[in-house]
Amino acid sequence: MQKPLIAVLLASAFVSLNAHAIDLIQVYQQALANDATFAGARASLAAGRERVPQGRSGLLPTVGLSGSTVKSDSDFTPFNVGQTAVVDGIPRVISAGGSNVRTSEYTLALSQPLFRWDRWQAYEQSKLAQAIAEAQFAQAQQDLITRVAQAYFDVLSAQDTLESTRAQKTAVTEQLASAKRNFEVGTQTITDTHEAQAAYDLVVAQEFAAVNDLDNKRSALQAIIGTEPGTLAPLQAGITLAPPQPAAVDQWVSSAENQNYGVTAAQLSVESARREISKTRAGHLPTLDLVASATRRDVTGRTQSSGDTRNNAIGVQYSIPIFNGFAITSRVRETIALEDRARNDLEATRRNAALQARQAFLGVNSGLAQVRALQAAEVSSQSALESNKLGYQVGVRINIDVLNAQRQLYSTRTDLARARYNTILNGLRLKSASGSLREADLVPVNNLLQK
Repeated sequence: MQKPLIAVLLASAFVSLNAHAIDLIQVYQQALANDATFAGARASLAAGRERVPQGRSGLLPTVGLSGSTVKSDSDFTPFNVGQTAVVDGIPRVISAGGSNVRTSEYTLALSQPLFRWDRWQAYEQSKLAQAIAEAQFAQAQQDLITRVAQAYFDVLSAQDTLESTRAQKTAVTEQLASAKRNFEVGTQTITDTHEAQAAYDLVVAQEFAAVNDLDNKRSALQAIIGTEPGTLAPLQAGITLAPPQPAAVDQWVSSAENQNYGVTAAQLSVESARREISKTRAGHLPTLDLVASATRRDVTGRTQSSGDTRNNAIGVQYSIPIFNGFAITSRVRETIALEDRARNDLEATRRNAALQARQAFLGVNSGLAQVRALQAAEVSSQSALESNKLGYQVGVRINIDVLNAQRQLYSTRTDLARARYNTILNGLRLKSASGSLREADLVPVNNLLQK
């Protein structure tokens, strides 16, 4: 009765542990709130959305108020000061004089562009810049999904490796103890003991490496979510992974070449480069502005110009470039070359997106085949281990045969778990390459985890 009771207690502990485990969706929500890379992408999007108001400002009127207040004092001393002079038949004593004048002037000026081709192109470029920022942010969202899933399953894979190594260590420990007992009673040679000891030492070293790898994988996940990751929900046992839909690789490649967010941003960059050529060529074109101003001048003091003067003016102002030392011509050639570079960058981005889609598609299909093969290999390895244990007990197998069978079984189990993780990740990468990866795509993956 003790064995069933122990099994029940272990099962209860396992359920209790999973009850506090966090799943992929919860980890993703933490990453949304705390990932520094994604926060930077969000800030870049906010900055990119300000480009349109800045570009539009070049087409809107500008109004400015300027003014000045000047006070001037002057003294005048005639050369014959103190002498008497007759003015209008009246004798007067000549004295020194001076003036105290204050001048205040205010001008309200308005300028409205009527024809400025370069500013119009800059406005069109600002809309493209905002669209590029939005495409880059969408790509950052997809990158966050794949980074979180990669880090999550890396931790699970490291946990599987450690658990498998410890299970193998337990089995090797039992085999070592059995070899020592059999040697003491004389039923086996010292060679069996040495073989078991070597296998034990090897698995201990592998355990240290597995513990270190698990710590590194958890630290990588912590760098994304900003906090120490708790217990992660593992995959359910015996899950069935679905193949990609549609099943034709050409459809995924076509989607990647046209809908990938990197390709979209590159296409917008080509259009912006084309606008830059037109904006640069506008240096040869005339400009036309509507200008208006209202000026008030107030002069106080002992001077003939004292008084209040007001002046209102409205008109058009134009400028016609004639010669600028071939600077604009050189800049046009430069922008044409930059447009050519943007087109080549677009082609490179499109090819890379297609390559990623093909690799991910093949990764999913080959992963599914690998999972099926490893599932069969696990069954075979389990049967081989049981057969070797039985043969060891009856004397037709030696100790090293059992150790090799154990090593093969645990290695197969680890490879099977890793193949499942890679297949799931390649499915997410496939959707990311095609530009169709969304947060909702994490739900079916999350449903594969133990709740």
